Amino acid sequence: MIPQTKRKTLKTLASLGALSLLPLAMPAMAQSYPTKPVRMVVPFAPGGTTDIIARVVAEKANQALGQNLVVENKGGGGGSIGALELVRAKPDGYTLGMATVSTTASNPAINPKIGYDPVSDFTPIINIAATPNVIVVHPSFPAKDYKTFLEVIKKNPGKYSYATSGTGGIGHLQTELFKSLTGTFITHIPYRGAGPALNDTVAGQVPIMFDNLPSALPFIKDGRLVPIVVAAPQRLAVLPNVPTFKEVGLPAANRMAYYGFLGPKGMPKDVVDAISAAVKKTVDLPDVKKRIEDTGSLLVLNTPDEFAAQIRAEYDVYKKVVQTQKLTLE
Repeated sequence: MIPQTKRKTLKTLASLGALSLLPLAMPAMAQSYPTKPVRMVVPFAPGGTTDIIARVVAEKANQALGQNLVVENKGGGGGSIGALELVRAKPDGYTLGMATVSTTASNPAINPKIGYDPVSDFTPIINIAATPNVIVVHPSFPAKDYKTFLEVIKKNPGKYSYATSGTGGIGHLQTELFKSLTGTFITHIPYRGAGPALNDTVAGQVPIMFDNLPSALPFIKDGRLVPIVVAAPQRLAVLPNVPTFKEVGLPAANRMAYYGFLGPKGMPKDVVDAISAAVKKTVDLPDVKKRIEDTGSLLVLNTPDEFAAQIRAEYDVYKKVVQTQKLTLE
């Protein structure tokens, strides 16, 4: 019969032995990810650039991921409804979300009651692509180039207005950033979505809009909108005569929209790395790459740490814009 003290010692050693196996078991669990379909929450309605990029990747992701990536649109609140759903999800890698400037920077910057912190409540995974933004005007506007555009709005504070997808969206805060940098004043006209705002700008109901290039480009090509200046690293092949904000002396306004993958806070690093690798492999497929670039987007495919730094930087920029311009949701 084993003495009681020896039995306790053996029991302790057995427990320690079991614990020592955990580091071996945990990588094995991560390596088996995913064992079921992965849900991708798109925080906007179908049809926009965010939805397009999510679906282009999702269609072919099963080849690299080993499971289907199922897109689910959860629009509303400028993207906050879908973002909140992601915040509440388990951090196991089976619920992911699309990140945009609106959901991770501009909306949280203007809305202190949004319900999440874009810097601390998510796990950044990878920024897939960035899209140039462009200031466009209706052909009736008395300026067709940046120099004249700036002269006109400076001489006529409050006379002209600009359309956006709504208060707190990227179009709103990017235009307010431009106004703060140039000391100009144009009146904000918020709409319930980028589509209606763009339609009214094309129709001449509102003369100015700061829009994503993919949605504005068809109207630019048809001569129904006039491009003034673009937010892009360099001049675009499709708009070779349109300067960037950096060229006109406003490098701080040279900010593009981004479209990336996020997860809930606390995701395991191995799972994050697996998703990131699968996305890169998927986007490397020629047809996937072409379809994303055809939206007017530029591929980024950065690391989780780089994407996290990018989100922090955008959030900080727009918090400052909100303070400087004294912006509120009302």
